Amino acid sequence: MTESPKPNTEFTRMVHDRLPFTAELGLEVMDATLGKLVIRAAWAAQRCTVGGILHGGYLMAVADSAGGVCAGLNLPPGASTSTIESKTNFFRGVKEGFIEAVATPIHVGRTTIVVQTDITNAEGKLVSRTIQTQAVLTPKG
Repeated sequence: MTESPKPNTEFTRMVHDRLPFTAELGLEVMDATLGKLVIRAAWAAQRCTVGGILHGGYLMAVADSAGGVCAGLNLPPGASTSTIESKTNFFRGVKEGFIEAVATPIHVGRTTIVVQTDITNAEGKLVSRTIQTQAVLTPKG
């Protein structure tokens, strides 16, 4: 029997401290590198719409948070980021278990970072795909 992966509690705590809404969403960081961020969240009734299915707005908030953190990992020193565009396609509902979001940078530029976030269910089936553009905000000097 394989052991299920454990969250990176130190990185999760740092993300929750800097982006408090991620704690409200119940996000746990599983892995974080320049090329990929992996987060998980458990299914919960309070995150659902009719029929016990995770709400699309919840899934979009998870994707936006994952994309923002992923973009943040790729920022130059002293810069911050903000979502300026986001598009989500939904493929299936989630009625139990957990979701896993994998955010990868598609483009890392001077003024924008484009991130793709795929959310899968506990069986690894694609639930949604979000493509978002993050502005690179540099300090005014």
